[in-house]
Amino acid sequence: MPDVSLSSDLPSSTQADWEASAAAVLRKARRLGDDDADSRVWDKLTLRTLDGVAITPLGTPALTADVPSAGLPGQAPFVRGSVAARADKAWDVRALHADPDAKVAAEAVLTDLENGVTSLWLALGRGGLALTDLPAVLERVLLDLAPVVLDAPAEPVAAADAFLAVLTDRGLTAAPGTSLGADPIGAAVREGASDLDAAAIDALVAQIAERATTHDLGALVVDASAAHDAGASDVQELAYSLAVGAAYLRSLVAAGLDVDDAARRISFRYAATDDQFVTIAKLRAARRLWNRVTELSGVTEEARAQEQHAVTSRPMMSRYDPYVNMLRTTVAAFAAGVGGATSVTVLPFDTPLGIPEAFGRRIARNTSSLLISEAHVAEVTDPAGGAHAVERLTEDLARAAWAELGTIESEGGLPGAGLAGLRARIAQTVTERTAQVATRRRPITGLTEFPNLAETLPARRPHPEGAVSAISYGGDFEALRDTPADTPVFLATMGSIASHTARATFAINLLAAGGVATQVAGATAGVDDVLAAYAAQPVVVLAAADPVYAEWGAELIEALRGAGARWIVVAGKPLEGSDANIAVGTDLLAFHHTLREHLAQPGAATRPQDGDQA
Repeated sequence: MPDVSLSSDLPSSTQADWEASAAAVLRKARRLGDDDADSRVWDKLTLRTLDGVAITPLGTPALTADVPSAGLPGQAPFVRGSVAARADKAWDVRALHADPDAKVAAEAVLTDLENGVTSLWLALGRGGLALTDLPAVLERVLLDLAPVVLDAPAEPVAAADAFLAVLTDRGLTAAPGTSLGADPIGAAVREGASDLDAAAIDALVAQIAERATTHDLGALVVDASAAHDAGASDVQELAYSLAVGAAYLRSLVAAGLDVDDAARRISFRYAATDDQFVTIAKLRAARRLWNRVTELSGVTEEARAQEQHAVTSRPMMSRYDPYVNMLRTTVAAFAAGVGGATSVTVLPFDTPLGIPEAFGRRIARNTSSLLISEAHVAEVTDPAGGAHAVERLTEDLARAAWAELGTIESEGGLPGAGLAGLRARIAQTVTERTAQVATRRRPITGLTEFPNLAETLPARRPHPEGAVSAISYGGDFEALRDTPADTPVFLATMGSIASHTARATFAINLLAAGGVATQVAGATAGVDDVLAAYAAQPVVVLAAADPVYAEWGAELIEALRGAGARWIVVAGKPLEGSDANIAVGTDLLAFHHTLREHLAQPGAATRPQDGDQA
């Protein structure tokens, strides 16, 4: 048989070759010692999620030796997709509309549908559109062509009736994919409920089920983004979705539906983040897990495929430097599409600032359009399938989520006592994530990295009371930026520009991340030059190369003390006589809180004028 290897003319490499090459780079960066074995690169380069799941730096066949078959797209266990091939080689582009101004919302809905959006997600009631405005908002929408998913946490039955009345008045049959979108458990979780009323949930599900079956619509949405927005990890989000999905399956069967029909009337919503490989694996794992839950529930294979709606993460977005959100949501949308989501919603970049405007909505819908029509991301079903690293990550997330589901069920399940334990574990995740953001192990561009104190944020109308909220990953830093320090820090740059630039830039960005401006001394040849630029600021940060610190750092600290400096910080290793130091890995939150205490002491200087701030 002829050699048909695509790499037959290329030199072959072994795993040992890769380890040697990677080790050479790490040794050059001083992350690996000369005496360390090359194989240690695995420890150095393997990342871990907040759940402790490993993200390998290199996929090898050995990684997937114990991973069960992913099957084929459209077939159980549905890892490779809920359908064999996407219709029109595209995912459903779904736009969220929550503007309480009915006239503005109606125009925005039409603009979206005329420019690439293929389905609507409507937030209704408190925090969104008034139910009485629904006929006007949907007046010119072809409801038999464009699917609509309702989202009315406070009044799902009333919202369903309002929507069905629109269909009846117009004599229309809703487009396939339309759902009444009820999620009573998710609504209670978002409201912070400490426990859930199982009887009330069953009664509400029965009312929704009756309307859904009469009109052949979807009934329930398991909105796992409710857990994600509260700070849940990927594994916790997956486990939450399975627990809620199983609860809804039981409720629908109790309401009189057969188990297959019940499964078909439940869809799932997951958050897609800019951690692209984890998002891809999470969506693939979710389908495998739901297949197993429904298989154990007696659902036939045809009805076990999970309908997935992916929405770009709210917590990952930032109010500051909001245009970076375009990059985050692009990566998240790419991951959602590659991961096999049925529908994808890209939240506008200006969502954290208030109600999105036309430009934000345009960029959001065009993100999917470009990925589909120009990058052709949807041309291939499950393009990540077969990649050893992705298959390993998919399996590890699935196993961890199944174990977490077991914990939730052992504690009482959902709805039930299992919620309290899950909330406690999510709180631990939030604490760990906050620590990683504070030390910049999980950097946020434009907020904890490369902040711009002089930026002017675009103005937006505020979100209405009751709108969906989320725990922002950078919320602590946004709070600091909301109240910038009135007093600048004096940056004592020692020596030539070339010698101090690296540490000075590091210090300026670190200070700006907490809303603190700097006044820079510039190039200085000695203590007298620094003192000439010093204006009695209470806090001073020294920035220099190590040899310069050794030469006249101690002398400068003593001189600055005499000139009125009350708190002296060194960029780099601590110096004798200094009060603190900042370096890679510094807890920025703790540092900034202490810094502000010193800046607020009586006698502090005022903020620098325009042109003085670096």
